[in-house]
Amino acid sequence: MKKKVVTAFLIGATAYSLALTGCSKGASETGGNTVQTEGSSETATEAQTENENDESQTENQADTDDAEGGADSDQAAADEVAALIDAIYVQTRTENTDEQCAQAKAAWDALTDAQKELVEGEEADPDYFGRDTGDASKDDPRNQDDIGENEILVVSFGTSFNDSRVDDIKGIEDAIQAANPDWSVRRAFTAQIIINHVQARDGEFIDNVDQALERAVTNGVKNLVVQPTHLMHGAEYDELMETLENYQDQFETVKVAEPLLGEVGADASVVNEDKAVVAEAILAAAVADAGYGSLAEAQEDGAAFVFLGHGTSHAAKVSYSQMQTQLTDIGCVNAFIGTVEGEPEETSCEAVIEAVTQAGYKKVILRPLMVVAGDHANNDMAGEEEDSWLSMFNASGSFDSVEVQVIGLGSIEDIQKLYVEHTAKVMSE
Repeated sequence: MKKKVVTAFLIGATAYSLALTGCSKGASETGGNTVQTEGSSETATEAQTENENDESQTENQADTDDAEGGADSDQAAADEVAALIDAIYVQTRTENTDEQCAQAKAAWDALTDAQKELVEGEEADPDYFGRDTGDASKDDPRNQDDIGENEILVVSFGTSFNDSRVDDIKGIEDAIQAANPDWSVRRAFTAQIIINHVQARDGEFIDNVDQALERAVTNGVKNLVVQPTHLMHGAEYDELMETLENYQDQFETVKVAEPLLGEVGADASVVNEDKAVVAEAILAAAVADAGYGSLAEAQEDGAAFVFLGHGTSHAAKVSYSQMQTQLTDIGCVNAFIGTVEGEPEETSCEAVIEAVTQAGYKKVILRPLMVVAGDHANNDMAGEEEDSWLSMFNASGSFDSVEVQVIGLGSIEDIQKLYVEHTAKVMSE
């Protein structure tokens, strides 16, 4: 009986031990599964974060690529317009010029405002189409047919500044037409670059010299009078005379009037009546526009007038020196002649600043000695760039004030009358 009890006890103990072992093993496996589940969760979270970061970087890179692509596209559009502008910024007209002008304007109009600011070429910039120079519709290109037998062709270098073209060039043409009602006055520009600019931007068609002469021939003109508005017998005048040689036999008579300053003369001391008239006219206009009652009053106020011409390497550059002589001869000691090109040498900006400083004047009025108040007057004289005459005079530190009068010679009534007189004189010969 005792043996059976012991056996039973052992069996029970063994079973209990196995039961404990099984519980322990189960607990161990359960605990292991729990640890593995937590590790998997952390790994999944990290992977998800990495995926989100990758997606964010991909999106950022895509945004950057889109922005760079957009910038490249903007610049490409601007570069296309710049190339089209450069293509018409030339002095020779071709059979493709009209089409090129139209293409350049259409391409410019298609740009956004931001793209227009990016236009930059060898000659092209946003101002080519974007700068407001006045109302072109006020101008008259004088390129009409029905000329008749008698024509006065007024030949100018030209300007793309609309207001100046109306006030200065059209002003001269209108004065000549009023003085010669039985003749037809027509226009020609010698600068094809300007003709193309005005045509492309404003849709105004102006004849070059060849076109104007061909128009005269086609219209049956017999008597042709050419009135240059050029300042002197310089390079532009010479080129005009060469062109006219090719048409001499197309008309019964061809007469060419004097440019504004008349005959050049041998040296700086030689002056003439034309230069005297111009000197008196520009002084009177400049003094009045500066608010002075007389030249003497301006001088007493310490004011000097600087008249800025273009300048040239042509032999006719002596005309500028002659104008300085002319001003001195009429008693004007507070007026100085300068040139954009600095030819003659004494007309350079540095030389003129030194001359005005040495003379003791503290106020300066800059004004163009040019038929039109165009690019040179607005930019080289009165511009904001550091190399403009206005900027350099201010930078010298020698003057209390420097003012500009952006007004062309052509708008002055006495200058218009002088051109009329030149035309009348050659017509009477």
